[in-house]
Amino acid sequence: MTQSLQQLRVKIDSVDQQLLALLNQRAALANEVGEIKRQDGSPVFRPEREAQVIQGLQAANPGPLKGDNIAHIWREVMSACRALEAPQRVAYLGPAGTFSEQAAVQFFGSSIEHVPCASFDEVFRAATAGTAQFGVVPVENNTEGVVTRTLDLFLNSPLHVVGETSLLVRHNLLRLTASLDGIKVVLAHAQALAQCQGWLTTHLPDAERRAVSSNAEGARLAASDTAWAGIASERAGAEFGLHIAAHAIQDDAFNRTRFAVICLPQVLGAPQASGKDCVSLIVSVPNKPGAVHDILVPLKTHGVSMTRFESRPARSGQWEYFFYIDLQGHPSQPNVAAALKDLQQLCAFYKVLGTYPVSD
Repeated sequence: MTQSLQQLRVKIDSVDQQLLALLNQRAALANEVGEIKRQDGSPVFRPEREAQVIQGLQAANPGPLKGDNIAHIWREVMSACRALEAPQRVAYLGPAGTFSEQAAVQFFGSSIEHVPCASFDEVFRAATAGTAQFGVVPVENNTEGVVTRTLDLFLNSPLHVVGETSLLVRHNLLRLTASLDGIKVVLAHAQALAQCQGWLTTHLPDAERRAVSSNAEGARLAASDTAWAGIASERAGAEFGLHIAAHAIQDDAFNRTRFAVICLPQVLGAPQASGKDCVSLIVSVPNKPGAVHDILVPLKTHGVSMTRFESRPARSGQWEYFFYIDLQGHPSQPNVAAALKDLQQLCAFYKVLGTYPVSD
């Protein structure tokens, strides 16, 4: 027998009341956990534990909710419970409405204290000085490659990586009117301009492309001049009262940016193994024939997969390079530990950037 709309709504209301009671029960348990952590000095935030919880729920999910829905819902639940213990202060490239802010919320949930910064350098400074406990910075885009400033800042920073999140980036052209007519300047971060260069060349070939500190800053500036447009998120458009003149103008329909979550080791040490982990390194090798090949041998010998290999000039004037490497696994695994030990012996410079659960 088909139930009426009113009957279904009554049932949904009943389930909502049950959910509310269970969520408050969970929050009370989280408070008890927080008290134990305060007594023994344990960190409030444990990314590997949260990753395991979400992976376990996704594996046990009978549907109809999708795995991504489970992740979003439980991240918000854990964020709200975590905030009862202590809200996390998180720095990111601001102002409000940037993709970096969106990545921070995607990773930590909404219940955080926002610390918007004017540049990637300021994000690193905030996390180093204690203005923020954590920072969120972009490290690479699937079409434009690595974010070089972030990699350079990692080299001499005391911060390490404790997590990552991957964001599906949708760039929108924003301005005071919904038309493409009369646009003389397009403002956005340099990476966004590069990710939209094909669309801009086709639709706005005569408009000046002006790089600014962030996409949200471009949207803010576009709100001051009818001849200017910004490239940014829908949230940035709403923040600054702009129309979307063109939706999803990125050249790659599946444009994704990977963000790293960083902090001082004393704020949070290296996360324990979650079952799906990554080790990030910076290394350099002696300038001799075959040196780069040699550092790959320990990985093959011990069966460790390399998922990223990038080079950046050492700026020594000697044509030397630092290599940024991501390895699959966790140092608690014997083969990974053995590969890292052998690799270190071959390097002129060796730094572990972080060990952390990988995002889907």
